[in-house]
Amino acid sequence: MHDHAHRTPKTAPPPVRIRKSSGTAAKWKRRIPLLPALIFTIVVTQLPFVATLIISTFQWNILRPGERHFVGLSNFSFVFTDERLRTAVLNTVVLTASVVVISVILGLGLAMLLDRRFAGRGLARTLLIAPFLVMPVAAALLWKHAIYNPDYGLLNGTLNAVYRLFGADNGPTVDWISSYPMPAVVISLVWQWTPFMMLILLAGLQAQPGDVLEAARMDGASALQTFRHITLPHLRQYIELGVLLGTIYVVQTFDAVFTITQGGPGSQTTNLPYEIYMTMFRKYEYGEAAAAGVVVVLGAFVIATFALRTIASLFREEVSR
Repeated sequence: MHDHAHRTPKTAPPPVRIRKSSGTAAKWKRRIPLLPALIFTIVVTQLPFVATLIISTFQWNILRPGERHFVGLSNFSFVFTDERLRTAVLNTVVLTASVVVISVILGLGLAMLLDRRFAGRGLARTLLIAPFLVMPVAAALLWKHAIYNPDYGLLNGTLNAVYRLFGADNGPTVDWISSYPMPAVVISLVWQWTPFMMLILLAGLQAQPGDVLEAARMDGASALQTFRHITLPHLRQYIELGVLLGTIYVVQTFDAVFTITQGGPGSQTTNLPYEIYMTMFRKYEYGEAAAAGVVVVLGAFVIATFALRTIASLFREEVSR
């Protein structure tokens, strides 16, 4: 008893304090292998943009190398006040918005068709994806020569065949590129970008929970009501993703404009990337071309943000009904 009374009570061992600095060091140690990839990404993506920003503040014509000097933001002022560049900005907005909106609508229709089971669905899916796999220059040459050509193109050939069915010798010879330059470029780009939108929206449709659709069907909802109140809100994020990626890529379109119309007739289809090419390699104005390039990058951010907010507000209104 005596020994038990004088036994010292057992106490819990003091908590081991984990040194915060060692945890932080371990985190950085794990991140070190990623450092080369981070440096490479910064070198190939950010440094050229910084160089473009610096060049855009200079008056620099390579034909007059001794006259290079700092001019501040005057090149940007020239971009927004020059009539040709203003037209290029407007054409870029029209071209990008038309291609993205039409591609999303057609891609949604095709995705809904491919979401159903039918014989040959795999073959149909492969054939519909094929235009997106064609190189942009090859696709532009295909549309320019095989479809739009007024002498041997598919469109005038079909038109003549229809006229002959009704007893006429030949139909009218339409120069599609000269008569409808902007629609000609838009249609060729929609043909190429619709499969991209279709794939994104098809992934969204196949991720749709089947029990929700079954519950709506048992409650007596029609196909249109199910699409409007369940499928369309579910696809919101997928549509936003398609619009965002499509806008960023289509705003940089150069191949189709250069190959099909050369920016013409006049400047009816000259977009900003083609205008930058003209300024850089025809006028040799490096400073103005760099300023226009910066405007293209900022424009892509603005258009994508505006499109996302518009679509999100439309869906919020639809859900609140």
